[in-house]
Amino acid sequence: MQTPSKEPESSSMTHEEEEEMLHDISKLQEQVQQMSHPQKLTEAKIKGVEAKMNGMEAKMYNLKIDLNTNLKTGMADLKTDLTNFLQEILTNGEKVVKQIHDENKRNVNHDSIDANVGSKTHHIP
Repeated sequence: MQTPSKEPESSSMTHEEEEEMLHDISKLQEQVQQMSHPQKLTEAKIKGVEAKMNGMEAKMYNLKIDLNTNLKTGMADLKTDLTNFLQEILTNGEKVVKQIHDENKRNVNHDSIDANVGSKTHHIP
C-alpha cells in the first residue's frame, strides 16, 4: 500500500488522524511480514522434504535395479551349478553302470572258469 506523501488540500483529516492512519498502516505491514515469514519457512521446509523424497525414490529405483541384476546373476549361477551337478551325476552314473557291467562280466567269466575247472576235477579217473 502506498502512503500519501502529501495530504490533498480538500481533505478534512486532522494531523492526529493522519498520524493514527499511518500508524495503523505500519502495524498492518508488520503483521503481513510476520505472517509471510512463517509461510516462507514452511515453503522452504516443504521443498526440503520434496528433495528428500526425490532422493529416496532414486535410491529405491537403484535398489530395484540392483535386486533385479542380482537375481538374474544368481539364477544364471544356479542354472550353471545345477547343470554341472547333473552332468557330474550322469557321468558318475555311467561310470558306475560300466563298472558294475564289467564286474558282472568278470564274475561270469570266473564262474565259467570255476565251473569248467570243477567239472574237470570231478571227471578225473
